[in-house]
Order: sequence, then structure tokens, then C-alpha cells
Amino acid sequence: MKTITPQKNEYLAEAVAAFKSASSAAALTGAGISVNSGIADFRSPGGVWTVFSPDEYATLDVFLRNPQKAWKLYRALGKGLIDKKPNSAHRVLADLENHGLLKGLVTQNVDNLHQAAGSRNVLEIHGDHQHLQCLQCGNTTPVTEDHYLMAGVPTCGHCSYPYKPNVVLFGEPVRSLDHIEELLACCDLLLVIGTSANVYPAAGLPALVKGQGGLVYEFNQVPALSTAGYRNRSPLADFFFEGDLAVTLPMFGKAVLKS
Repeated sequence: MKTITPQKNEYLAEAVAAFKSASSAAALTGAGISVNSGIADFRSPGGVWTVFSPDEYATLDVFLRNPQKAWKLYRALGKGLIDKKPNSAHRVLADLENHGLLKGLVTQNVDNLHQAAGSRNVLEIHGDHQHLQCLQCGNTTPVTEDHYLMAGVPTCGHCSYPYKPNVVLFGEPVRSLDHIEELLACCDLLLVIGTSANVYPAAGLPALVKGQGGLVYEFNQVPALSTAGYRNRSPLADFFFEGDLAVTLPMFGKAVLKS
């Protein structure tokens, strides 16, 4: 595993050359990529899980039993997403895709910032917080700021059942697995960005690509995949870009597009 920082980048040219040689590169992103957009990581200090226990607020059973209680979490999360904009890390991935160098990305985020940055092939494994869904009739509707400011629980205009955000709660199946499998079937290089990759099935994707003979690049503040043992206890990540994602990812993207 080779570490690259803005100050120590002797391996950058090697990483860029390998990326440019890949035939089917993809990305996996987590909460870390949106921190510089003002959205706190769920598990970090100030994140929603420090205020609302996921077992108490974020399960399907809780919503079905007590939607009013569940909406305390949904409002807090939704208010935290209002007016948030993509940052330079989001834009780099859109640029790489637009230049034909990135086939698509899988995100664990629900903030829609990849799409706002211009990425087109975005697979949202945990759904999105831009719509509300009705579990009774299947209706969906765009979310508005009023939904987060109202005192009661918004209800479906077709059947009056309580709406929930179009996100995956604990106890619900994840989304887009067929499309994710299709994207990664031939993936020979995976950028793993801003995620500890502890939550499955997303956590299994780096090892899947590695098992296919592909390369894995990790972009994080501190190592996660880089310290995870793989076969013969070798690091899972081939290159580790250490530091602020709004610095390391644009550094990498600029080097790729200049080469």
C-alpha cells in the first residue's frame, strides 16, 4: 500500500497512470465526501446518530409503530440538507465521468450532491432524501422545506398514509443492487472515498473488485481499508490518499486530466 498526500506525492504519477489504464473504473462514496459541504458525518461529533439513536429512531419498525417519533429524526436530517451545495470533491468525480474515465459511482449518501455536481450514473444504495414515499400505495413526491417545518407527519395525497423519506431504514432492503452488480461486474479500479466501509453490502464492494484482480484507491482522513487485511494479510487498498478530500481528490483529478 502506497500513501499519497499533498506534501508527499512521489506515488501520484504511478496512481494516475494505473487509473488511466483502467478499462472500467468506478467509485464508492460515503459521508466523508459531503463533510466539506457542511453535512456532518452521521457518526461524527454533531452527527445525527449522536442525537438520535438509530435503533430508537431509524428502523422500519419504529416508523410503522410511531411515525411521529420517527419524523423527529427525518426533520433533523432534512433540515441539515437544506441549501447544501456540492464541493470540489463531488465536482471532480463528475468531471472524471464526463471525460469518460469513470463509469459511474455507488453512494451511501442520500443528499443528492453527486447529481447536483453533474454526475449522471449515480446509484444510491440507501435511497435519497429528496423525495417522500408512501409504503401503502407506492406514491412518491418531491420533498419540500415545509415538510421539515410542519408539526405533524405529512401524509400521502392518494391514500392518506404517513409519508416517510425515500431512504433505506434499518430493516429495509438496500436499493439498486442489480445495477451495482452490473457496474462492478467488470470494474478493474475502484475509488473508495470518504467511507469506513463498515456497513454492508457497500462494505463488501472493495474486496469484490480486489478479488477480480482490480485496484483499490482509498481517499480518507485516516486509513480504513488500508489497514484491513485481505488475502495473506495484505492491505486492501493499493494507494491511500491521506487528508482532506476537498484537497486530495482534486489533486488526483487534476493530475489525471492533465496527463
